[in-house]
Amino acid sequence: MPSLPFKQVDVFCYRPLQGNPLAVIALDHEPEAAWMQAVAAWTNLSETAFLLPPTTTEASYRVRIFTPRRELPFAGHPSVGAAHAALEFARVSAESGRLIQECGAGLLPLTVEPGPDGPIISVRAPTARIQPESWLESQSESQSKPDQPGIAEAALRSLLDAALAGLPLAALGPCRIDNGPIWWTVEIADAHALRRHRPDLAAIARLTEATGTVGLAAFADARDDDCDRVVRAWCPADGIPEDPVTGSVNACIGARLLDAGRIGIGNRYIASQGREVGRDGRVIVTAASDGIWVGGGAVTVIDGSLRPR
Repeated sequence: MPSLPFKQVDVFCYRPLQGNPLAVIALDHEPEAAWMQAVAAWTNLSETAFLLPPTTTEASYRVRIFTPRRELPFAGHPSVGAAHAALEFARVSAESGRLIQECGAGLLPLTVEPGPDGPIISVRAPTARIQPESWLESQSESQSKPDQPGIAEAALRSLLDAALAGLPLAALGPCRIDNGPIWWTVEIADAHALRRHRPDLAAIARLTEATGTVGLAAFADARDDDCDRVVRAWCPADGIPEDPVTGSVNACIGARLLDAGRIGIGNRYIASQGREVGRDGRVIVTAASDGIWVGGGAVTVIDGSLRPR
């Protein structure tokens, strides 16, 4: 295999060493999934994106997204970062201000618009499926059915209590949300408490492994000058103790706030994520008539080639 164009991009920021780093590798042919997984494990970033030729004329490009341990059908920061890289690689043009990304979650539209610090790239997240607390009871029911393995409600609540220990909960309690990856989300009553929180990563890993979820995300309303909400996300079972800035999580939270009537169609807010791990990022979340959009800036930090053999 010849040398491959490679970039490392910081996403949801405009300055290097902020936001969430992403490796992007441009390919002319699709390699085996095992090779892509091995590369993602080697980069050891929260995600690695592989740019591929699209399989449909509707798409501008195709992307496959891998964590160090699994492939994801969708993730927000790889979608924004892959679009940024595709533009820099000159694989696509955004003269119309729009792109179409082909990924495991289907065809997703993106917009590229000017911003005060640089282009803002936004992606419409897949429709979120919110699984309310009644899902907890359904697990104890499925436990009695051999073809539908579940987890007893009492055991699940014990796992949740351990994973959320030390956090002052607010109105929107823990629930699962699926927009490609499946996340636990929970609202916290105090943004400062959330910023100071030291999570029990082993407890979070037990929760996510038992419930087939990627991680646990907590959010709180903020009164800061530079953001409207504080977000943190932990994925220890995937080898990511705390994800710096997570597009899919912010889309899940936006969908939940919209469902709860806390925001409305046309509302836009800014979420702060990553400050606690030194990667201070900003995500612009927009509730539009066609879904939840997440966006922000991106900056290339490493530009070179990968020599796989």
